[in-house]
Amino acid sequence: MSINAAVLLAGVLLLLGIVSSKFSARFGVPVLVLFLSVGMLAGSEGLGRIPFENYPLANSVGSVALSLILFDGGLRTSLTSVQRVWRTALSLSTIGVLLTSLLTGLAAAWVLKMPLLQGLLLGSIVGSTDAAAVFSVLRSSGLKLPERLTATLEVESGSNDPMAIFLTLGLIGVISGNTSSPQDLALLFLAQFGIGSLMGLGVGRLAIWSVNRINLDYPGLYPLLALSFGLVAFGLAAVLGGSGFLAVYIAGIVLGSSSIVFRRGIFSFHDAMAWLGQILLFVMLGLLSFPSRLLAVAGEGLLIALVLIVVARPVAVAVATWPFRFRRRELLFLSWVGLKGAVPITLATFPLMAGVPQSQTIFNAVFFVVLISALTQGWSLPLVARWLQIGRPADAVPALSVEINALRQVDGEIVDYTVKPGARVAGQLLRDLPLPDGVLMTLILRGRQVVMPRGGTALQPGDHVFVALRTQLKPLMDRLFDPDPEPSSPPVGLVLAFNAQTSLAQLHRFFGQAMPLNGAPGAASSSLAALLAESGPQQQARLGPFLITPAAEPDLVLVTCCGSVA
Repeated sequence: MSINAAVLLAGVLLLLGIVSSKFSARFGVPVLVLFLSVGMLAGSEGLGRIPFENYPLANSVGSVALSLILFDGGLRTSLTSVQRVWRTALSLSTIGVLLTSLLTGLAAAWVLKMPLLQGLLLGSIVGSTDAAAVFSVLRSSGLKLPERLTATLEVESGSNDPMAIFLTLGLIGVISGNTSSPQDLALLFLAQFGIGSLMGLGVGRLAIWSVNRINLDYPGLYPLLALSFGLVAFGLAAVLGGSGFLAVYIAGIVLGSSSIVFRRGIFSFHDAMAWLGQILLFVMLGLLSFPSRLLAVAGEGLLIALVLIVVARPVAVAVATWPFRFRRRELLFLSWVGLKGAVPITLATFPLMAGVPQSQTIFNAVFFVVLISALTQGWSLPLVARWLQIGRPADAVPALSVEINALRQVDGEIVDYTVKPGARVAGQLLRDLPLPDGVLMTLILRGRQVVMPRGGTALQPGDHVFVALRTQLKPLMDRLFDPDPEPSSPPVGLVLAFNAQTSLAQLHRFFGQAMPLNGAPGAASSSLAALLAESGPQQQARLGPFLITPAAEPDLVLVTCCGSVA
């Protein structure tokens, strides 16, 4: 095939992949299944009749595409989320993957009538939850899940590849005779996790320093600069014997959780690169498949998938999350979202390249299991969430976003909020909203109408409200516009300045249940200035975990979160 024909073919397949994504939301079919279908239709046994059975090339291209997907996933995973769920995610990505692999491998050896080691190898290949599949399904599901659940799924899927790679490479080494001692396996395990983590952290910190200080003349180069560090993290870890997948994911988390210039442009670029990676990866893997071979293992593959989905994953989740007190509904949901995708198919090329006996059978069975997982678990995720009463419809994509820290680091953002019917701000006059110093509502879009904010302007459901604010205040403002915020308290040590005439009722509306409304009838209408006046010479008052004190400016009062009541 000539280079011109190859470029034409790549363009047509990319176009088909993009167009097929339009059918995902309409018919409820995960986009990864549609991309795989495009590749299978174009493959050697499909309508396109394109011959492709180059497993080393597929492995190399798949690794690069996965690095793009994981880097984007890391950029969108906040460090706060990681700190909140890292113990749970670590348990799922190690103990959970090990148990899933063991139970599935035992079933595979029995169903396919192959040696135990080959069965365990198949179980190891499909043992991890696939980041590309999880990010894709969560993005297109139209659901907003509880923060803890979303963070657990994202961090688990982004960090469990090293365990799957360790088990896969270790078993290949044992089967081929290249790895025989426990010391070799221990070193492989430490290298996958240790080197991957260190390279991700180091390259991520270097990326922050470089992006904010290089002062490029052309803004379009900043997203490419960030991408280059992601690829460096992946390649450096892989060259040193660690997990490149873990390294690029951690580098993305470190970079995305920091204040960087051209942040929105960098995020938009990598969102597009992640889509390109998904289309390229799944279309290529579809080309690599042979439907006739899949049909030959359909019965056995269905049994293996059934054990994996119904037995192995739920048992592994129950054991791995036992110390972390998840509700039963959350455990059921975590068990169901053990999605398989590109990583198992990519790992299934390793035995083929190593010449492991029965590796072609393993590859075909893995491909069939991935298809079953994507079709059943991916398609039914919104239905299962509604059945378990978990999550709610996701917020609409903002109509407009503005970046004010493009040229230099600025401690501020302009955020587009959509007013939801159940939000605390819905139906409120702007003059009645208790906004702290450092927050200003600048513009309201109501349908096609532009409304200039004034004290007597009432916020209506459906309004787009543009709010200029200091960066540290964004989590609190997010809760004001969230119709179903999760219970939480402001961080200890946070100091906010409010107008002295702000009432206790307004303050309660801003902080929610964290700010108590105790006292005599009518106390809720008292102002902060009046509260301080009643406190006498000490000039401070305590309201639950908050300390009220005067500010240097006479028209302001400081509200400090001090944690639990002394």
